[in-house]
Amino acid sequence: MGENTLLHAGILLFGVFIGAVSQVMLKKAAQKHYDSVLHEYLNPLVILAYALFVGTTLLSVLAYRGLPLSLGPVLEATSYLYVTFFGVTIFHEKMNRKKLLALALILAGIVVSAAAG
Repeated sequence: MGENTLLHAGILLFGVFIGAVSQVMLKKAAQKHYDSVLHEYLNPLVILAYALFVGTTLLSVLAYRGLPLSLGPVLEATSYLYVTFFGVTIFHEKMNRKKLLALALILAGIVVSAAAG
């Protein structure tokens, strides 16, 4: 894997992380009560989250300019790790054996796919 590929993989991973942060922001916004439907969708938290989603799309486009197409979905699977981490730490969601096994399988798949090249 060349230096250029590593740079683009880092860009994609950063975009995936920002996408997970955006999901957390939207969930936080959904937990609040709003006076109207308009305020539910037009508030700073929701607007910023969707702006970040647009940014992640642009980062993905930039990343795929120097990243093999076969590597993209593997790196995007890291979003499950981020979302689970945020769910446990921010929203106090419970972890169980099935979730841990699923995360272990996802992580193993990422490692195998990255190693196989």
